[in-house]
Amino acid sequence: MSSAVEAMSHSSKGIPAGPEEAAAKNAVPAEHGNGAANGKCGEAPPHCRKDVDEEEEDVDEDEKAPKVIDLGPRVSIKDQFEKDKDDESLRRWKEQLLGSVDLNSVGETLEPDVKITSLSILSPGRPDIFLPLPVEPNAKGVWFTLKDGSPYRLKFTFSVSNNIVSGLRYTNTVWKTGLKVDRAKEMLGTFSPQLEPYTYVTPEDTTPSGMFARGSYSARTKFLDDDRKCYLEINYTFDIRREWPSTS
Repeated sequence: MSSAVEAMSHSSKGIPAGPEEAAAKNAVPAEHGNGAANGKCGEAPPHCRKDVDEEEEDVDEDEKAPKVIDLGPRVSIKDQFEKDKDDESLRRWKEQLLGSVDLNSVGETLEPDVKITSLSILSPGRPDIFLPLPVEPNAKGVWFTLKDGSPYRLKFTFSVSNNIVSGLRYTNTVWKTGLKVDRAKEMLGTFSPQLEPYTYVTPEDTTPSGMFARGSYSARTKFLDDDRKCYLEINYTFDIRREWPSTS
């Protein structure tokens, strides 16, 4: 059975707050293309690269190179269990943190591996909108369409293997006609490896409403951890319209 995790958000979940608020924010010189494209950002170019025409102020503090802090060598989960095994309280704390981790499956691996397996948008009274993963790198067109003034939540399903992932977070930046209209960040938490996927559902939010809120938007979504390792980046476009699209 999947583990469900919910937390309070410090900002909107990635759908813009409307052009009225955009005027107070900095402009980005160009939108980021049509359709949707994704990749694992912690590996090699071109994933998670900075666009040539992207302004420096658009880079969030969480995505800048981390300051050098010596936290000691990273150790595997197997070694973590072996450490201080005579300390009963510490042993119970580790068991509570790590749950039913199969030490034979994680072995000596030091780096965690996180795979985002599904993304969906939930809106009361409407069929859930499932966003296909992986996204075709050169996909064109609108990824999804929402009705203005509608309540919604985002649902993420992801798996964690090899080691503990610390401070997993979701970030989303939205532009309209070249103007940055929203910057959202959602902390998902710290997760230990397990066979069942984790499920995270954001608190409810509402899409902006009115004539000026409708139209096409471009966006960039990332999933990163405390080490700024990026597990997924998606660049896409979406629409906000007067009515929901037909489901027939």
